Amino acid sequence: MFRKKVLCCSLILSALVLSKLYSNPNTIATGDDQIIAMKAPSNLAHKEDEKEKNDNEENNHYLSSLTFANDTLPIDRPHVESKLLRYFKNFSFSKRGSYSLHKKAETYLPQIEKILASYGIPEDFKYVPLVESGLDRGVVSTKGAGGYWQFMPATARLYGLKVNGNVDERRDLVKSTHAAAKYIKSLYKQFGNWTLVAAAYNVGGGSLKGSIRRQKEDSYYNLKLNNETGSYVYKLISMKEIIENPQKHGYKRYANRVDEEDPNKNML
Repeated sequence: MFRKKVLCCSLILSALVLSKLYSNPNTIATGDDQIIAMKAPSNLAHKEDEKEKNDNEENNHYLSSLTFANDTLPIDRPHVESKLLRYFKNFSFSKRGSYSLHKKAETYLPQIEKILASYGIPEDFKYVPLVESGLDRGVVSTKGAGGYWQFMPATARLYGLKVNGNVDERRDLVKSTHAAAKYIKSLYKQFGNWTLVAAAYNVGGGSLKGSIRRQKEDSYYNLKLNNETGSYVYKLISMKEIIENPQKHGYKRYANRVDEEDPNKNML
C-alpha cells in the first residue's frame, strides 16, 4: 500500500515537472538550448544593425573626404549628397560594364596632367575631357563643339587652334590641352574660384556671371543653374573617384590588376 502511494506521488510529481517544462521552458536550466535558439535571431539582427551603422559611417566619412581642386564639398546639404550618389551610380561598373574609361585615363591623363600643371591648374581638371568627350577626339556635339575638350570652333581659334575645312586641331591632344589650359586660366582670372571655373567651362563665363549677378550668390552649390551645368562639377568629382578609387565603384578587376602591378600601393 505504501509503495502504491509513493509510486502515485512520483507520477504526480513527474506530471507537474513535465507540465512546467512545456508551459515555460525558458525558466529552468534544462531549457538552455531553447533559450539560445530564441536569442539567436536577436543577436543576428543586432549584428546586421551594427554592420549597417558601420557601412553608413564609412560612406559618410568617404563622402566628407571628397574635394574638387582642393575645395571641400558641403556634404551636409542633402542635394549635394544625392547628386554625388546619382553620378557615382551612373559611372559605376554595374551601369557601364566596361573598363574603357580607365584604359583611356591610363593612356592620356598623365600627359594632360603634366600640361595643366605647367599652367598652374589643379590636376582635377584633367577629368574634364573624360566627362566632355570620353577622351574620344572624334566626338562632335549637336552644337558643333568637337575634339577632346569639346571646343566650339570660335573659342578654339581664340585660343590658338586651327579649325577649318582641312585642319581641326581640336582633335590634337597636346595642342587642344594647351588651348584648354589657356582658356581655364582666363576663366580663373574672372572668377577666382576653381569650382566656378569648372561650371563656367561648361556654360560660358558670361552666362555664369549673369546667374551670379541675378541670384546674388557666388557658391556653385547654391546657384540655380541649368541641369547640365548644375550637374557638371558633380560629374567631374564622380569621374575622378571612379578613376582613382575603382574598387569602391565596382571596377574590381581593374583595381586588382593595378594592385598586382604595384604591390606597394597599399603600403604607402
